[in-house]
Amino acid sequence: MRYLPLTDADRREMLAKIGVRSVDELFKDVPPSARLGAKVAGLPDHQGELEIERAFQSLAARSVSPASAPFFIGAGAYRHHVPATVDYLIQRGEFLTSYTPYQPEITQGTLQYLFEFQTQVTLLTGMEVANASMYDGSTGASEAVLMANRVTRRHKALLSGGLHPQYRAVIETAAKWEGFSAVASKPDISGLEDLIAAIDKDTSCVVVQNPSFFGHVRDFGKLAEACHAAGALLIVVVTEVVSLGLLKPPGEMGADIVVCEGQSLGNGLGFGGPYVGLFATREKYMRQMPGRLCGETVDADGKRGFVLTLSTREQHIRREKATSNICTNAGLCALAFTIHLTLLGEAGFRRLAEINHAKASELADRMSAIPGVKLLNDSFFNEFAVALPKPAAPIVEALARKRILGGLPVSRLIPNDPSVANLLLLAATETATEAGMEPLVAALKEVLQ
Repeated sequence: MRYLPLTDADRREMLAKIGVRSVDELFKDVPPSARLGAKVAGLPDHQGELEIERAFQSLAARSVSPASAPFFIGAGAYRHHVPATVDYLIQRGEFLTSYTPYQPEITQGTLQYLFEFQTQVTLLTGMEVANASMYDGSTGASEAVLMANRVTRRHKALLSGGLHPQYRAVIETAAKWEGFSAVASKPDISGLEDLIAAIDKDTSCVVVQNPSFFGHVRDFGKLAEACHAAGALLIVVVTEVVSLGLLKPPGEMGADIVVCEGQSLGNGLGFGGPYVGLFATREKYMRQMPGRLCGETVDADGKRGFVLTLSTREQHIRREKATSNICTNAGLCALAFTIHLTLLGEAGFRRLAEINHAKASELADRMSAIPGVKLLNDSFFNEFAVALPKPAAPIVEALARKRILGGLPVSRLIPNDPSVANLLLLAATETATEAGMEPLVAALKEVLQ
């Protein structure tokens, strides 16, 4: 069966209408060097569904999945237990197929859960307003810097050495094309960097992360005061949203903008996505906030209702005045986040955070007891860094061959930096077990010999 049910006569008629003699003529402007001259060796022209299924099963068997092996990788994407209820509810047709709720009279359900999502984000972050989600944490961070530039009318962002390297890279890409300066500090391995001295009259914002990429937990209250005294904004990034169940919210530290990756709640590990970005700020900056904001209202009959209150984007107003290029939101992922957090409740969320920290503390104790392994963190949530006596990358590969996913070598995300070559990031969530920690410790002792 053809994917497109065209007959040869149909094809000839379409080509004649266009004014070309063959399909190949449609591609005549493609340079010969960019054209495929022959069939790809070893790749069949087509296969049946059964053959394709077998081929993918064979490829999948070569991978070590988080569910099939001891798993201790974090670095911005965390393995948490997602209740079956979440997937069941988000696959309902009215949620799965919904799009931008332009017509409130027929999209009250979508608008309501987005409103509840915003409420949850403000409570978690300690901020005053939140939007109806971003694509993910990294692009949300770049949008936060652009927002700070608009608010302050300045064009220099200071990036902490504790910021996730991929988040830094996204901001630097935005800087290249949006015409602002992104000044990144060296990797903050010790968690002791002082950014206050670097703030000047040109600084629009300082971007920090808590817990940091290396797992350090800090209070940025004094940094917030210094930013405000200089007329700059403090942006706090949180890559592990579960940490907000135990740590001081960024809003209480004086943050002006908070950006989080919400993947940990409701969204499983998916080879890099899709994820959901959380974005919250102070009420006075609300009109400079990217994305959309859902609000509560009253309809003609006096009943409670919901509507898109603010949507300052290029589809709705003059393009040059838009605050963002976000044309939609991570709606389904935001819904998964909201359902999961609702199921947990405040007490459950706090308990989840406590379990995460307890598991990580247990793992840290076990790792510290290994000869030659040094724990680099005085404080952490569910992720920490250790220094190995050897480069971490080949150690991790050796562990993987033993079907143990034993953390992330920092050199994978910060290449060509000898200072991080021996550093290993390890994360332990509520899914970690003693039965998984024991093989990791034993295997690590073996490969370090």
